[in-house]
Amino acid sequence: MHRNLLRGLVAAPALALALLAVPAGAAAQDKTESVAKVPIDCTQSYSDKDTSGWGNTFEGSINIRSGPSTSCTIVGVAYPGHTADYHCYKFGESGYTWTYLRDDDTGVTGWVRNDLLSDSGSYVIC
Repeated sequence: MHRNLLRGLVAAPALALALLAVPAGAAAQDKTESVAKVPIDCTQSYSDKDTSGWGNTFEGSINIRSGPSTSCTIVGVAYPGHTADYHCYKFGESGYTWTYLRDDDTGVTGWVRNDLLSDSGSYVIC
């Protein structure tokens, strides 16, 4: 089963509880618009919660960012053949999931959108 689908299934109970807390008048509000207005923190970092091991490789040149959004600063670039240590993942802009990782070849830590990683990134939520 695809990782993003699994993440959606894991997140579904939390989403259901969050929707129960929405005031009655807010039910008609466009949920996509609400999510888009949540500010993205471009200074987030996390300890290594994913113990799956190292050896995840990049298949292409991928920007590593300071936060889980394309609007966050590029802090490095991972190149083909570099290996990565995944720390955890979280939901970022536009509903995409992002993995916080360290490029083992350069030592750069930051965020990469999971659909840019050949194995869909970390399975461990931040």
